[in-house]
Amino acid sequence: MHITDIIRGNSPTFSFEFFPPKTPKAAETVYQTIRDLELYMPHFVSVTYGAGGSTRDLTHDLVERIQHTTKLEPIPHLTCVCHKEDEIEEILLRYAKSAIGNILALGGDRPAGIAYDKSRDSFQHAIDLVKFIRRFNESGAHPDRRGFGIGVAGFAEGHPATPNRVVEMDYFKTKVDAGADYIVTQLFFDNRDFLDFRERCALNEIHIPIIAGIMPITSISGLKRIAELAGGARFPAKLLRALQHCQNDPEMVRRVGIQYALEQCRDLLDNNVAGIHFYTLNRSDATRVIVDRLGIPRRQNAQTASV
Repeated sequence: MHITDIIRGNSPTFSFEFFPPKTPKAAETVYQTIRDLELYMPHFVSVTYGAGGSTRDLTHDLVERIQHTTKLEPIPHLTCVCHKEDEIEEILLRYAKSAIGNILALGGDRPAGIAYDKSRDSFQHAIDLVKFIRRFNESGAHPDRRGFGIGVAGFAEGHPATPNRVVEMDYFKTKVDAGADYIVTQLFFDNRDFLDFRERCALNEIHIPIIAGIMPITSISGLKRIAELAGGARFPAKLLRALQHCQNDPEMVRRVGIQYALEQCRDLLDNNVAGIHFYTLNRSDATRVIVDRLGIPRRQNAQTASV
């Protein structure tokens, strides 16, 4: 389905993100997670894309497997990093042939451990990728006459590369106007950041749906990893204090992190969020607890994933 159809008929949406497995053991973990979460029939699931080609083929394979063996709607990530136009076109043709309906177009992270010259990329910024996908849509190569639904990333806490928030919003509006259909935010832990971002979008005449990205903290090591990877992520004192009180009890840390994310979700729903996108880290436990407590019923008659 096209993302505009999904959101129009189902807001608020609930969705999950997975990353492609790198080993047979990891593959079993992600496939079990997909089986667990398919019971909830999320409105879509996204699949991440490795920097510098590290997991790109694995992403394509996982996306197509979800498409052909489950009732889930997969949305693959696509990034600018280390790509030429012909490579992106080949990927889009492959996804169009498999009737993949939507793409999440991202700038992407710099690849680690290899020499990288950004100037050699055909797409310097996400806006360039959005424009290219829009031109592809106009070619008529996709079975849906509208082509791919196009999503872009939003930064509730501000884009780390653009500290000037006024200029940042100008850039963001230009990216959206290039052809985006929806926005998925990076993770955040203070809903005031999200609500302020949404309001600033409205002030700048950005009126496409904004889906909130939520990541439950389930361990102290996970907290530190998030702090390392999500540059600039803000951790409210309320959250840090609660985690500090139980930092030597892994189970209590997990419970605190899940409860905090649950409270975030309830508040977002009270504020008419267009959707909530859970960053699962390929584990279903925390997400299932939150979704159950939100009162979202499992679809017991859903076809179990056979990936």
